[in-house]
Amino acid sequence: MKLEEIEKMTNEGIENLPSEERRTFLKIGLAITGVFAGGTILSLVSDKDAMAAYEGLKDYPYKPHYSMLMRQDRCIDCELCKEACIKTNSVPHYGWRTTILQRELKTGPTETYTEFLPVLCNQCNKPPCVRVCPTNATYKDKKTGIVVMDIKKCIGCKTCMAACPYNARYFKEEIRAIDKCNFCLDTRLSKGMTTTACAEACPADVRVFGDLSDPKSRVYKMIHEAARVVWVLRPETGAVPNVFYTKG
Repeated sequence: MKLEEIEKMTNEGIENLPSEERRTFLKIGLAITGVFAGGTILSLVSDKDAMAAYEGLKDYPYKPHYSMLMRQDRCIDCELCKEACIKTNSVPHYGWRTTILQRELKTGPTETYTEFLPVLCNQCNKPPCVRVCPTNATYKDKKTGIVVMDIKKCIGCKTCMAACPYNARYFKEEIRAIDKCNFCLDTRLSKGMTTTACAEACPADVRVFGDLSDPKSRVYKMIHEAARVVWVLRPETGAVPNVFYTKG
């Protein structure tokens, strides 16, 4: 999905953030280290700073505490992850649970490089969407911490869409409710599978999925690797995401 296509989507950029958060952004004059999704800020932090956000949360409060590490530079935009997600979770053509953003970067006077950024719901520890939902239709699963939807309670007000810092929700017309990524909790994890459809389908091993509370898991080892730089999207929102990014 190209940047100009993303810009046409609703709930993008800081203009749709809650007014208090928007004022904070303007007040502190955030430095923009990258721009995707029509103005949404992509902030980069070191692995130390990223993990420091978990202080006060008793490290990883869920067992298992599911997380995903995106090895961004490995993404080739083959979209097999999207195809797997659509098939597994019945995603309509107008919606998305995961997608790939892209932009052109100049590497020389005439040379350019296309950068790809896989995105999905960040399964935040402090999700703004949960905080603003008037019917408790969106909530954190008590066992895994995954942010899920109860479509029977959803009234389609789209308040959660406006609050999400990652533009990770859409209104699903077939059910007249909001839909989003839930790490395949109902379609795979609850059935004994150990990874998401998108991670399994990726031929370049971009998406590393696992239990962040397990020091023996691959995702834990990679995120805590001393020599690895890890970042999260928009840490300044205080959402404390469980999706991390790295290169290599």
